[in-house]
Amino acid sequence: MYCLRCGGEMQSLGVEKLQLGQAGLLTGVWANINAGALEAEILICEQCGKLEFYAVDAPPGEIAQVECPRCHRLHDLDDPKCPFCKHRLTE
Repeated sequence: MYCLRCGGEMQSLGVEKLQLGQAGLLTGVWANINAGALEAEILICEQCGKLEFYAVDAPPGEIAQVECPRCHRLHDLDDPKCPFCKHRLTE
């Protein structure tokens, strides 16, 4: 796999669990514990140091989806820019 920013080769750092949820004023960190975790493979570019995260539990044959930070619509994780609003995801 190659970096979307510079084209360098990506190296896997392994699979880690990313904690979901957020700490609440009254519930503290209990909301985090109940929210669970997302397994993600972490890749790093050997040239520029960019990190990329890929969901491990994506259904086979389907590309994981990501939400665009600008228009908030879901699209394929490997799209270099949002197909709806054209926001570049590598900026």
